[in-house]
Amino acid sequence: MKLITAIIKPFKLDEVREALSEIGVTGLTVTEVKGFGRQKGHTEMYRGAEYVVDFLPKIKIEIVTATDDVERVIDAIVKSAKTGKIGDGKIFVTSVEQTIRIRTGETNESAV
Repeated sequence: MKLITAIIKPFKLDEVREALSEIGVTGLTVTEVKGFGRQKGHTEMYRGAEYVVDFLPKIKIEIVTATDDVERVIDAIVKSAKTGKIGDGKIFVTSVEQTIRIRTGETNESAV
């Protein structure tokens, strides 16, 4: 099993969720996060004063999936989250050693 973590632009969340649903992803976790990469933030004006926004709002999506489905999930995220502009985000794939469904006690693949 693999954990796929994607950091995307907030306005792309609905498109990504729909794309994942279409390929059969039944569960995911979404977190509102802040960060920066090459964008390095930007400056804004508020009541006549200029200030720096160091951390930009992003969405973190986490999905645990079977190893065989990783490429399909990545492709769905990339196609639906891509704008072609800086700040589109990143995808990280890590191994999951064990999964346990608390309610039933199911483990690993059957718990996903």
